[in-house]
Amino acid sequence: MLQGAGTRRVSGEGRRAPMFPPVGEHFRVPGPGWRARRPGGEATGERRLEAMGRRVHMIGVGGCGMSGAAAVLCRRGAIVSGSDRASSAALLRLAEQGVHIRTGQCAENLPEQCDLVVYSAAVPESNPELQAARRRGCRVIKYAELLGLLMADRRGIGVAGTHGKSTTSAMVTYVLREAGLDPSFVIGATVEQLGSGSGVGEGEAFVVEACEYDRSFLNLRPRTAVILNIEEDHLDYYSGLEEIVASFSAFAALVPSDGLLLVNGEDRNAVRVTEAASATVETFGFDGGTDWRAEITGSAHGRMRFNMHYRGEFLAEVMPAIPGRHNVANALAAAAVCYHHGVDPQAIAKALGRFRGAYRRLTLRGQVRGVSVVDDYAHHPTEIQATLRAARDFYTPTRMYVVFQPHQHSRTRFLLSDFARSFGAADVVVVPDIYFVRDSAAERDLVSAIDLVRQIHLNGGEARYEPDFDRIVEMLCVEAAEGDLVITMGAGDVWRIADRLVARLGGSAAPDGTSTPRC
Repeated sequence: MLQGAGTRRVSGEGRRAPMFPPVGEHFRVPGPGWRARRPGGEATGERRLEAMGRRVHMIGVGGCGMSGAAAVLCRRGAIVSGSDRASSAALLRLAEQGVHIRTGQCAENLPEQCDLVVYSAAVPESNPELQAARRRGCRVIKYAELLGLLMADRRGIGVAGTHGKSTTSAMVTYVLREAGLDPSFVIGATVEQLGSGSGVGEGEAFVVEACEYDRSFLNLRPRTAVILNIEEDHLDYYSGLEEIVASFSAFAALVPSDGLLLVNGEDRNAVRVTEAASATVETFGFDGGTDWRAEITGSAHGRMRFNMHYRGEFLAEVMPAIPGRHNVANALAAAAVCYHHGVDPQAIAKALGRFRGAYRRLTLRGQVRGVSVVDDYAHHPTEIQATLRAARDFYTPTRMYVVFQPHQHSRTRFLLSDFARSFGAADVVVVPDIYFVRDSAAERDLVSAIDLVRQIHLNGGEARYEPDFDRIVEMLCVEAAEGDLVITMGAGDVWRIADRLVARLGGSAAPDGTSTPRC
């Protein structure tokens, strides 16, 4: 069992004796490669991948996760090539690390000698390189399968949930790094303080944002797993909430009996999935009945100070640098993971107080003429509501304009009423067309951005439909005044409006990060 007692100090600033024993040779494969293992630790036999000298081609290598996996493969001695549709900073970095990069995608990009082809979730079956690989009989796997293999000989940490995955994964990685544990990580967003959204460390920990879309997270090999929350989402893939809960239950069952499963004890659906777990289960939340409890003691501009308790014992006072009650929950989950990996509670608190967040999570793009322009990735009603509440507390604006770009017609249609209610903290909502991704043509005909605008009106809010990004910028230039806050919000390309607005107001946008989220 993993217990909170016993804080024997070990060498290294900010570290304590971990509750986990070292990974050791039981989980390592001698030699240059690695072997995939079942949750219990035994070799599967049918899944073996040697890295050293193997030739791996990656289709869609510029994505945040794929580029991170490519860097890990290079570090382990593989000969890596890859392609993507357009040039990017991520491709340039990979080229500097020795990855042979091709811009544009065609069958000729596939190397003559190729041991493995990996493709991202964004790559369709019609992709010419993927088709060529199948014709030639190459071994072909999805990115998520590769990620599971890369975790197999490390102490995998998988962070799952409908909301908060990127932020919590980034928090865990940042705290572990600050404590000197040098983790590897793959996160679905750029994190400035980590240098990117992925990295290769020398330590045993491998932190992964575990996405439920396409059941991708069932390919992972976590020894520590976090489930932040479970709600209806990705309804273009899942039939409904029960199927989503079943998928999370299967994820929980991946954690071995000597591992740790951390779940939100105040989320009914998250608690349900613990029935499938053989691992030690610990809960977190604000309620006194949870193993890990955050007791909020004060706040300043949306940043909340809380006392962190573990099984009734006070460990540290924490004040995350990023605002919002939801980020207290994220910080508590991250703290629990790091505590069980040997980090001292005071060191955890200090690191969380310095962590500035992931890109496109209330990211300030500029402050010009007294107008603050912020960009955020929120694209689900619960995320929107929590983010807008945190933004209002942090910026205390005179008026708050929200430019919300709905993401997927299916999500918009299924959650239309919830979306309309989620903008209660906004003064004005501007809605461009729905960002089209993965939806069928028939689905596109069933709902539009105008439907959302009408529903917001029915809920007493002010909303406008405007499909043209440039017209939105011009409108905001005329209306937004000193003391106002403008938030661009959504998982599509709505961030372009924020940067154009800053430029149009006479400023310059903060340096870009790039993000290729998996869900």
